Amino acid sequence: MNPNITLLAVTLVSSNFLWADGWPQFRGPDGAATAVEGAAIPTEWSAEKNLKWKTPLPGPGSSSPILWEDKIFVTCYTGYGVKKEEPGEPNELGRELVCVDRVSGDILWSKEVGLKSKEDDYRGYLMEHGYASATPVTDGKHVFVFLGKGGLHAFTLEGEKAWSKEVGTSSGDKRWGSAASPVLHGDLLIVNAADEARGVIAFDKKSGEERWRYESDKLELAYNTPTIHSPEGGRTEIVVSAPEELFALDPANGKRLWFLASDIPGNICPSVVSAGETLFTTGGWPRKGSLAVKGGGAGDVTDKILWRSKTFSYVPTPLVHEGLLHWVSDEGKAIVMDLKSGKVLTNREVDGIPGRKQMSFYASAVRVGDKIFVVSRRDGTFVFEANKEMKQIAQNDLGDETDFNATPAVAKDAIYLRSNAALYCVGE
Repeated sequence: MNPNITLLAVTLVSSNFLWADGWPQFRGPDGAATAVEGAAIPTEWSAEKNLKWKTPLPGPGSSSPILWEDKIFVTCYTGYGVKKEEPGEPNELGRELVCVDRVSGDILWSKEVGLKSKEDDYRGYLMEHGYASATPVTDGKHVFVFLGKGGLHAFTLEGEKAWSKEVGTSSGDKRWGSAASPVLHGDLLIVNAADEARGVIAFDKKSGEERWRYESDKLELAYNTPTIHSPEGGRTEIVVSAPEELFALDPANGKRLWFLASDIPGNICPSVVSAGETLFTTGGWPRKGSLAVKGGGAGDVTDKILWRSKTFSYVPTPLVHEGLLHWVSDEGKAIVMDLKSGKVLTNREVDGIPGRKQMSFYASAVRVGDKIFVVSRRDGTFVFEANKEMKQIAQNDLGDETDFNATPAVAKDAIYLRSNAALYCVGE
């Protein structure tokens, strides 16, 4: 056979294999933090081993990369708050949407996203995550970017601006910025604009026109990405966890379907986990905890709570696999819980984190086959077995001393890691 024809065939097969999967939103397809079946990711890597490419980014950010066909999209901020010791002036703040080629790592285009309103000052906990913390979402035609007080924006995959909308400018006393990512449901683009408008808002994804809005003072300090709960044979609900309350909205009109008194106060960062008919929520400060409830109720369903627990996650969102919840907490503890009973099966400190472990993990865990990958902020990526022991099997360091706050994105043959300095592609 002609060797050129053989090479062309291999290239076409590899390209189709690469483009057959995607990671279109925060925590991937359906927000389940699970790679497609058959994905193969190395267990070990470094700056010299299994690193396909490294691409410096225009600025820092805590948002995750998303994947669609041959493109990666990620947001950054520039000009203000880039360096803690020299933050600069607030009017210099800029935000960019960056498109990167999945195969080569080359930046295909980068677009400045116009800002509508002044952001919170660079101070306090905002210094821990910055001004680009919401992960974009795509439907394969447009990329939607939420920038808090900087508005909601839609771009084509080629980088052309389609529309922009403001969501609000109010802010609580904390002034911690925004973190919740937008999600898609049918023709709706749904945003938890708790910090900006004390509301969950649905927009028409094509026109940007507001379709409905649910407002509640309970939403203050609710930083979690809305969860689309679609149990088999049941109705679809939009679920958000707020301080002291968990509630579900009707996606057709934004009306509240049910609520419960969670007794979890303070800020709520983790997204609600959906598994079949069951919903799991966790978070809180200074009193922390978690609970599980069956979705699909009506009115006050507090008496329908399945179980409560003092075991919690403060920032990362747990993932569920074969009836077990897995996560590494911001305090550096590997935790496994039985979703049905709430029984804690594993709760131990992660090996390999020197010194103080508080706030050592912001990123959520992702599962690839029988392994779980968790990115720490400053001590590399940890790999665990996806079982009730959650045995630690690897710790991988890329030699990048900036923060890794973002949850990774996963393709069939690669994992994409984002730091405040660069985007990395790791694969065989």
